[in-house]
Amino acid sequence: MALKSTIYKANLSIADIDHSYYEDHQLTLARHPSETDERMMIRLLALAINAYKLQSVCKGDGKLAFGAGLSDPDDPDVSLRDFTGQTRMWIEVGQPEDKPIMKACQKADEVLLYCFNHAAEVWWKGIETKLSRLDKLQVWRVPTEGSQELAKLAERSMQLQATVQEGSVTFSSDKGSVHIELQRWK
Repeated sequence: MALKSTIYKANLSIADIDHSYYEDHQLTLARHPSETDERMMIRLLALAINAYKLQSVCKGDGKLAFGAGLSDPDDPDVSLRDFTGQTRMWIEVGQPEDKPIMKACQKADEVLLYCFNHAAEVWWKGIETKLSRLDKLQVWRVPTEGSQELAKLAERSMQLQATVQEGSVTFSSDKGSVHIELQRWK
């Protein structure tokens, strides 16, 4: 018998000072049985960092949503679609193979990849030359310590605040806070 996804609810207040975006988002995350809290929270981090694009790219007329994630490798972890259905932003987390990323670059205006965990550097050294020619792609490194601390904020029902300032993000809840400075690799 197949295991079902675990449902998490997050009330996320975003204060993106860099882009003058201040909004509350009520989110539902389906965590696949093989997904860790760390990976799920990186999806949430990626959404928070890019939520301002609802206004700057779609002028408020778009949908920012979690995809099927690990359940469907052809679906983004997070996406932004405009009112016509055009995929304006495709976000992946983890260390995927090159072919799905190349396909994503054909389907979306912009592709962002957020890598995390201790093996990210080894993965990047092995795949960098294959991805370097993709103009639509940005690759970001989430420090391992930060991603592990972020995972500790995971709860089935979460009240979170995300403050984005000077390219970094601070997540806070009643369980504590985590400050993360991402590093752009591409």
